[in-house]
Amino acid sequence: MKKLESREDIEHLVNSFYAKVVKDETISFFFNDVAKVDWDKHLPKMYSFWETILFGQMSYKGNPMAVHFPVNEMQAMEQKHFNRWLELWRMTVEENFVGENADMAIYKSENIAKLMAFKMESARKL
Repeated sequence: MKKLESREDIEHLVNSFYAKVVKDETISFFFNDVAKVDWDKHLPKMYSFWETILFGQMSYKGNPMAVHFPVNEMQAMEQKHFNRWLELWRMTVEENFVGENADMAIYKSENIAKLMAFKMESARKL
């Protein structure tokens, strides 16, 4: 199996991940129905996000939390949704890559999901 070490690898990972997400019974509706994601815009942002997170390339410009708050207002993003997101991400990473960066992709996703779940839940209580 291949190591995760380039922008092309990230693109493959992200594309493979979202191919699962858009068909998933638990979370696809957030992307397809609530946020109505424009994939031509979203995917390049996600490539840059993960390139920044994993390789320090600083290619991502944006605020992930700010983007998710309006979605959370329309439809509560709950712990079960983040758990499923993590499950699909881990599965996709492990199906495609090995090594330190693959492990880091899983570790970072767990931290992101914990923080995002906490912030989304806190926002609903306001």
